[in-house]
Amino acid sequence: MSHEVKPWRRLRRGLEHDFTVARVREDWWADPRTNQEHPRVRVDCADWVTVIAVTPDEQLVLVRQFRFGIDRSTLEVPGGIIDPGEAPEAAAARELEEETGYVAGRLVSLGQVHPNPAFQGNVSHSFVALDCVKRHEGRQDEGEDIAVELHPRADLPRLILEGHISHSVVLTAFFLERLRAESQGTP
Repeated sequence: MSHEVKPWRRLRRGLEHDFTVARVREDWWADPRTNQEHPRVRVDCADWVTVIAVTPDEQLVLVRQFRFGIDRSTLEVPGGIIDPGEAPEAAAARELEEETGYVAGRLVSLGQVHPNPAFQGNVSHSFVALDCVKRHEGRQDEGEDIAVELHPRADLPRLILEGHISHSVVLTAFFLERLRAESQGTP
């Protein structure tokens, strides 16, 4: 048996701390059932894009980079922050080219998700970039150190199941791609 979930009322905003890629604050909210006050952390950051890049010969264009949250390198798809005023499709094409030097022949939206609505309000947009061709060596942003790797598309299940690809937003992009293919009757 379900019941209606009422919105919580914000009582006061906490101090905001700007960490360039995210702004963090603790607000106080009133529980609609009990009216008790509860602190809740909010992380505000820009919307993101993730790009499953595929070459004409069915190679995945993946990137390996150090991730500070886990103190080690991860294998991921290209992606990044959408600039203010930038369309998600434009950001996807830009991030793919900047990080890898590859350019897509065709870019298809797979949908969007909320990475962690418990304390984040941003959206992650997923795309598949088809017929990707290498045009140059890439133009990484200051503070990025990215290695580009090609992996046969057929190796994807193994890469995920063995933990080589573990970033949840990346896994979500692959899941969205699979759901889209199944709904269209393609393998």
